[in-house]
Amino acid sequence: MEVGVALPQMVKDFDRDKFVNWCEGIDAGPFSSVSAGERITFHNLEGITACAAAAALTERVKVFANLIVMPWHTVPLITKQLIAIDVISNGRLEIGVGIGGRKQDYEALGVNFGHLHQRLDDSVIEMLHLWKGGAAGDGGVLGPPPPQAQPLVLAGAMGPKALARAAKWADGVSGFTITANAEEAEQLFLATSKAWANEGKTKPPRQVTGFFCALGPDAENRLRNFSYEYLEVFGPLFARSVAEEISAFTPERIGDALEAIAAAGGDECILVPGSADPKCLEELSALVADRGF
Repeated sequence: MEVGVALPQMVKDFDRDKFVNWCEGIDAGPFSSVSAGERITFHNLEGITACAAAAALTERVKVFANLIVMPWHTVPLITKQLIAIDVISNGRLEIGVGIGGRKQDYEALGVNFGHLHQRLDDSVIEMLHLWKGGAAGDGGVLGPPPPQAQPLVLAGAMGPKALARAAKWADGVSGFTITANAEEAEQLFLATSKAWANEGKTKPPRQVTGFFCALGPDAENRLRNFSYEYLEVFGPLFARSVAEEISAFTPERIGDALEAIAAAGGDECILVPGSADPKCLEELSALVADRGF
């Protein structure tokens, strides 16, 4: 199983120096990808911009846009932006797509919150049409030509209905288990394989998941505080209960979770740090190398 690392873009005070150091460290480490995602009313760096910068600052790892909330975007513009990242990275882009779980972000953008699954389906189909040289609304073609004829697209889907829809256009799934629960990951992997089989696909889906973690100074408190801040939008009681349950703040627990997810059928696991401290990345690099991933 491959192991990727998300930039700690959702952590407060993730400045330029830390951004550059994390990109360079991830690229030099035993990791498969660097990633960033989207959120609006929070203290994070914007995700598309972060992916573009990471593409320029790395040479080896995949650049995983994880996750693009497609209903937020006009499809030609987001496709153009993703093509630019593919060019800057020389064909290292992978794309995760979904509908997002926060109504507040839709409201902040002035975007309608209805019919999200159908809008996701339609937008991915249009994106791939434009990516492969199909005409946009004015009859023109988006450029420049991307290095990849077609990018890998993973669906941020979980339930059987969402997976059945995703099986029509996705190459796999990008899931998440907040508490590093390998059983949760395995349930998603099995459900994804079933949806792909029902769709008549012969190529197995790419199975990706991830979890919150932290190492380095004051790792436990940093991870619990980060988790609470990130999840507070869903209510303080829920955020507190999850933050108290999280335990991926020691090398042993993170390593054991990675091995269990690999045994469950994971192709890649994304470590999502709750700390931007350079020691966090150093210790994650040592852990992943020591465990042989």
